[in-house]
Amino acid sequence: MPQQVTVDTLVGDTLYQWTIKEYEEHTRGKRWYIVMSVVGVLLVLFGLLSGNFLFSLIIMLFAIILYLQSHQKAPDVLVSITDLGVLIGSRFYSYGELESFYLIYEPPHVKSLFFETQSVYRPRIQVPLLDMNPIDIRKSLLSFLQEDIEKEQEPFSEQFARNWQIH
Repeated sequence: MPQQVTVDTLVGDTLYQWTIKEYEEHTRGKRWYIVMSVVGVLLVLFGLLSGNFLFSLIIMLFAIILYLQSHQKAPDVLVSITDLGVLIGSRFYSYGELESFYLIYEPPHVKSLFFETQSVYRPRIQVPLLDMNPIDIRKSLLSFLQEDIEKEQEPFSEQFARNWQIH
């Protein structure tokens, strides 16, 4: 489980540091809102007609969260790769908590660093690389973690969220 960073937390010497947005901000047009509204209403109706009220409630909550999130600015989050672990915002992941890492670098769409954790509850952490040099970061991380070289594509859930602008 990641450690909440306090003044007393030992995070080690910083090797790389950059700032990312907490979540990706999308410019969604009217057409996107119309299509998603129709899909949402159809899913809610399906849930109600099939007697699955919890499904309908989840769809409505998802729509409300998406709407509220689209009308606020994403906060900046500091990412640091240190000699003891990875610091993302106020959470510190020691290398012992992380199983492996892999890079997906297909500019301009995907430039991300992924960490696989040993936790069942938080299996994957994605960090956008932005303008950071992926080769340098990879070399540094190889000293501490195994690289999963079998992963050559962005996970489907990330592709889906990016393509439908829901992430």
